[in-house]
Amino acid sequence: MGSNLSRWTAVAVMSLTASSCGGPTELPKGANATGVPTETRSAPAAELVPAATPAASASAATAAPASEAKATSSPCPADMVFVDTTYCPDVELECLKKEHNKPNKIIICHEFAEQAQKCKTELRRQRYCIDKYEYPNKAGAHPPVMVDWYDSLAMCQEQGKRLCWESEWVAACEGPKKTPFPYGYKRDPKTCNIDNPWYQPVLKNIYSREAWIQEQELFRLDQSVSSGEMPGCASGFDVHDQTGNVDEWVNAEKNYEKSKWAGLKGGAWGHVRNACRPMTVSHEPEFTYYFVSFRCCADAASDAAAEADPTLWRPPPQPTPKKLHAFSRGWTPKTRAPHQPSVPQP
Repeated sequence: MGSNLSRWTAVAVMSLTASSCGGPTELPKGANATGVPTETRSAPAAELVPAATPAASASAATAAPASEAKATSSPCPADMVFVDTTYCPDVELECLKKEHNKPNKIIICHEFAEQAQKCKTELRRQRYCIDKYEYPNKAGAHPPVMVDWYDSLAMCQEQGKRLCWESEWVAACEGPKKTPFPYGYKRDPKTCNIDNPWYQPVLKNIYSREAWIQEQELFRLDQSVSSGEMPGCASGFDVHDQTGNVDEWVNAEKNYEKSKWAGLKGGAWGHVRNACRPMTVSHEPEFTYYFVSFRCCADAASDAAAEADPTLWRPPPQPTPKKLHAFSRGWTPKTRAPHQPSVPQP
């Protein structure tokens, strides 16, 4: 932290009073609007539900869903999940049970209407690879915290990967069925690591230049669980731990005043939104905190048929601004912290 200690401390204080990594509300305008666009023939076969006609049945029989293609020859590295899906950049969600969280100045939706996703724009196709777990992408491991956007990008690039774009993160979270939580329509603290009690952080200790002081405070605050420890916290694409546990850095798809090209997805282990769509944009890319981490994405191997699809989204170049201070690999608990949730074993 060095000479930047006071700056990062001030940022952290703002995070506690402004959004607590909550960000804008997940209740878009026009939640009761109607009209669901139909998927085009160029959409990935795995997403289509053909009509019960002989022609449609024959087409479905010859088209290999993405999940089946992965079993034979995946266009992704062995430790990553292949996602080939449609994505809506602007959706309308109907919240049936909501809560105004005054401390964080956010709306938390506890239950969404179980209905087909309402898309206000044209669907696009997204085809890419994403880590099954939070970094280091290993079942049973712990994601590091106290990493900023730059640190996260550097560790992904070490593996020949990159940070996920926000839409890639969302598409993996919503799964083929396009649900607002990775596991469905109702918020469930028993499924993902969320809704844990809040413990007052001592900011000067979190950002202390004395390693033993920082270690002691981070260990006291830690409520993370191991990757994959809550097996139900997985999307329809089998991507784990996206909502809750730790916040995850992504590349934002437009610039914001505070976060610029970066955003935080998923929320951490506390009582915040913890849904697929919300993104926090109230912190600079240099922001570090005791529940902020990341996962990696990568481009899928090229496929001629996919490249010819006019709906295929091609991500822009990865932002590569220079970091002004030393890189960090963050902090990872060596043993189970006193406040980490006890997860019943199956």
